[in-house]
Amino acid sequence: MFSAIPKEIAIGDIYLPPLLVAGFLGVICTSLTTRLLNKLRWHRYVASPPLVELSMAIIYTVLIGTFVFPS
Repeated sequence: MFSAIPKEIAIGDIYLPPLLVAGFLGVICTSLTTRLLNKLRWHRYVASPPLVELSMAIIYTVLIGTFVFPS
């Protein structure tokens, strides 16, 4: 009864927890999305842009952690 899904992600000889990798990718996706939305001047329609960026980072992290690195 071995699980085919690894519990850690190996990069070379360094083992990283999946949530750390998902969080890093979530922040990168948030940065790219924010840059795109800044070109569209999205900050005019939002009361608190930093709160929206934090929320996007959390949403991306949860989605990546759920669908890319399921545990």
